[in-house]
Amino acid sequence: MPAAAFLLAMLFWPGLSAAQAPTGAPPVPRGGVPIKMDERQIRSAGIEVARVEPDSGVPELLLPGTVVVPPAQLRVVAAPAGGLIEALYVPPDQSVRAGEPIARMRSTDLVEAQRFFLEALANDTLVREKLKRDEQMFRERIIAERRLLTTRAEAEAAAAVLSEREQLLALYGMGEAQLRALRENRRISPTLEILAPSSGVVLNWQAQPGERVAQAAPIFTVARLRPLWINIQVPVSRAAAIAQAVRIAIPAQGVEGSLLRLGRSVDTATQSVTAVAEVLEGSENLRPGQAVTVAVGLRLPNTAQWRVPANSVVRHRDRQWVFLRTADGFAAQPVQVLAEGPQNITVASGNLRAGDQVASRGILTLLAELVQAEGS
Repeated sequence: MPAAAFLLAMLFWPGLSAAQAPTGAPPVPRGGVPIKMDERQIRSAGIEVARVEPDSGVPELLLPGTVVVPPAQLRVVAAPAGGLIEALYVPPDQSVRAGEPIARMRSTDLVEAQRFFLEALANDTLVREKLKRDEQMFRERIIAERRLLTTRAEAEAAAAVLSEREQLLALYGMGEAQLRALRENRRISPTLEILAPSSGVVLNWQAQPGERVAQAAPIFTVARLRPLWINIQVPVSRAAAIAQAVRIAIPAQGVEGSLLRLGRSVDTATQSVTAVAEVLEGSENLRPGQAVTVAVGLRLPNTAQWRVPANSVVRHRDRQWVFLRTADGFAAQPVQVLAEGPQNITVASGNLRAGDQVASRGILTLLAELVQAEGS
């Protein structure tokens, strides 16, 4: 018989119990693992029993979570060109509309790009005039066809360079109106207005006025805050039960949502997986980065739920067990813990019936018998 310390180590809180038997665990007989004991042995071991009660409600599991913005709703506003940030118009946590100016910067890169654009524009105009003249001269048979083909090639190259310079200015953040003004006025501007790429809320500043930044350096983060996601930390032992969640709620904020997915990877430090839930209605009551307590409603389809005393569930070989009273003693039955309270635990099992009795005291003796019966 193993030492008492080993048996105590085998006794595990139900809240940390596994949801399913691991691969390779020995199969459990249909009637459970029998443990034969007569009345004298039961009394001598101090074993007491309690009645199993049906539980028709939806049990809730309380888990920690963090409010996050869905990645598709985050937009990072970066510096379109290297330069000096002259002003930031919008403070953090303020709403902005798409196309609204949110910052102004001064850039020598922008000046240089405009100069190259004007040079390409002048060259394109010159070559197109030359092409027009050569086409007229070719029709009058003054020049050979070869010269016309050469001029056409030059015109196509000049148009390509002009298009490239125009696209570069567009990447630097110049809109169509600014490009049109540059074409017409030929006046170079050293400053650039940075516009909000989408409607949302400015979450934070990554740069400050007066700071010199490189091209593509982040300046703002703009987020759309509806819907929001909740990253829920789920003990790996409860992952299978969470996969059957019917709803999630954040009682403190009066918010409800639905489970989107359950992660596959396990955090080595916390031995937890991340479940992602979406909150649509009531998302205005939450803030990105906020730590919350999430109530996860659980229900296993086509599986009966039962309420048993909190002391009646133990863990052995990564399964949860209760000890069901039988005519010959007890039968160790595997169950799945759905929710727990200070006095009772809600479990799922197809082998329990209303009115059955399970051991609520003297569990250590029965656990030792189970270990011995399985050859551990």
